[in-house]
Amino acid sequence: MSRKMKNKVLENLTIERIASEGKSIAHYEGKVVFVQQVAPGDVVDVRITKGKSSFMEGEAIKIHKYSKDRVEPFCSHFGVCGGCKWQHINYDLQLTYKRQQVLDQFQRIAKVPIPEVKPIIGSANTQYYRNKLDFTFSNNRWLTREEINSGKEFERNALGFHIPKRFDKIVDIEHCYLQGDISNDVRNELRDFALKNNISFFDMINQEGVLRNLIIRTTSTGESMVIVQFGEDAPEEIQKVMEFLADKFPNITSLLYIINLKKNETFHDQEIHTFRGRDYIIEEMEGLDFRIGPKSFYQTNSEQAYELYKVTREFAGLQGNEVVYDLYTGTGTIANFVAKKAKQVIGIEYVEAAIEDAKLNAKVNGLENTLFYAGDMKDMLTDEFISEHAAPDVIITDPPRAGMHEDVVNMLLKLEAPKIVYVSCNPATQARDVALLGEKYQVDIVQPVDMFPQTYHVENVVLLTLKK
Repeated sequence: MSRKMKNKVLENLTIERIASEGKSIAHYEGKVVFVQQVAPGDVVDVRITKGKSSFMEGEAIKIHKYSKDRVEPFCSHFGVCGGCKWQHINYDLQLTYKRQQVLDQFQRIAKVPIPEVKPIIGSANTQYYRNKLDFTFSNNRWLTREEINSGKEFERNALGFHIPKRFDKIVDIEHCYLQGDISNDVRNELRDFALKNNISFFDMINQEGVLRNLIIRTTSTGESMVIVQFGEDAPEEIQKVMEFLADKFPNITSLLYIINLKKNETFHDQEIHTFRGRDYIIEEMEGLDFRIGPKSFYQTNSEQAYELYKVTREFAGLQGNEVVYDLYTGTGTIANFVAKKAKQVIGIEYVEAAIEDAKLNAKVNGLENTLFYAGDMKDMLTDEFISEHAAPDVIITDPPRAGMHEDVVNMLLKLEAPKIVYVSCNPATQARDVALLGEKYQVDIVQPVDMFPQTYHVENVVLLTLKK
């Protein structure tokens, strides 16, 4: 089937709907065909790139009829960098399919009775909504087919995003609509400065080059953090780059750098050098201050994070006398956000540095009813731990995309807390865990929240209550 169909062109397929992971669906001779970068209602010719016995995948090579739900993408990099796969679909339809994605996952995987999924909470801002972006320096810029066919010579150094599925190719970004404030200016000015001064861009194949990575973080309070990651210990060039940024952008709150000689860009085990300003920035939410360091996790859409946390707090229904367990607490944002309405909040998180941030944020905000512990969730949440602390009245859990470990789910079933508020960035793994919790819990409310406009990603909050 796969060899026979690969590269075959299927003509005049009607795109019917959007499925999971942003792929759209058409049918050919009774089989599902998954197609990317099209919209429901498009009539297209599709070249098959992968064929299986039950489905095929392909790319649209010609559009005969455009969907009424299409809009003109606003970014010149759309379709190449892969960051905003839904710019061609109007935002109302994006929200419709995100809500449908939650419903589909729960019907297909959870297989427990659920109430009607509530209308999704959309984002007021559909551009410039991110507070953190990572850009990569590379001496191997992605060239378009037109550039290659032109036979001309082009600048091969780039600062931008990885091409999907190509770790060694970088799209040089001129303007990104994901992050506002100083982000575009810093990136473009730094790239131009490096080119003019012949400072080498990183070679990902040979693992050499001075400039490696640029991270920009911003807050709703107007603060900013810029982190430059260097791939070589080159004191003169490092000093030149950092002085340029300090002089060009004097309002940067936290100007940091890292010398990373490893084979990957992760820096949680690396020393952070403060070149100018503080080593943290401050985000504010409902009168609470949250210190964000270079290694801190914070939801990347600040405004929608507030909406997400308000839903979480509402579902918890705190009256002031409850003990709350906040699992996968990260830097304790949710824990500290709900603490004023609880008797005590106990946060658990794997990353020790995040727990230190959580403790610091509690102290900064004068919260004395929080406790934070670092360790692997399945190893921390034990009978011994429970015996040393009060049993939870409410459990809030916000695990990574992979969901909760089965041992953690089993412990939740054993604890029998009256309420579980499950926050998830992956409705599929959330539905899997809810299916397991269905042994003792019922689903009362399902509330999707859109954190990432122009993408297929969706957050979802579920209130589970103990069956009577």
